[in-house]
Amino acid sequence: MNHSLRLLVLALILVTSASCSRQITRVSPDQQIDLSGRWNDTDSQLAAQALTQQVLSQNWIANFEKEFNRKPVVIVGLIYNKSSEHIEADTYIKDIEKSILNDGRVRLVQAGSKREDLRQERADQQDFAAKATIKKWGQELGADFILQGDINSIVDSYKKEKVRYYQLSLELTSIETSELVWMGDKKIKKYVNR
Repeated sequence: MNHSLRLLVLALILVTSASCSRQITRVSPDQQIDLSGRWNDTDSQLAAQALTQQVLSQNWIANFEKEFNRKPVVIVGLIYNKSSEHIEADTYIKDIEKSILNDGRVRLVQAGSKREDLRQERADQQDFAAKATIKKWGQELGADFILQGDINSIVDSYKKEKVRYYQLSLELTSIETSELVWMGDKKIKKYVNR
């Protein structure tokens, strides 16, 4: 009896493990795949591209260059997730920074913890680097504008149908005067039927 029970358990384990096999396939990072209908990498990239295109095509750049005879310097601040789901805002911020940097119409400075890491490295150099290679204090490029925003969402559902609406808003503000020089948004709406 004990031997039969062991064989039965072993057979159940084999059947269960065989039916639970999964297949993993590598795909291009550019390929759009939406499994859940929730926020994903494609949404992040599309929103970042659309919003940076909006902000960089407005008159504030030409106005600044006319007044100061140089490209404006921008820092990307925090993007607040006010949505109903967990959205990693850092990937969205990196997509925005990459789009701004690759465009070349404005200069971009490091923000947040990366800036603090740079300052720590500069501090370490004061004690440990050769005098000829020490980077000086007080030489950071000051930002003229800060780009900040938020991510909001609304979910509407009925039975097996669901609509997810995302609104991503950005604001560009003069750091010196607190003047709001640009506002924009990108809206994404997804219909999910299960």
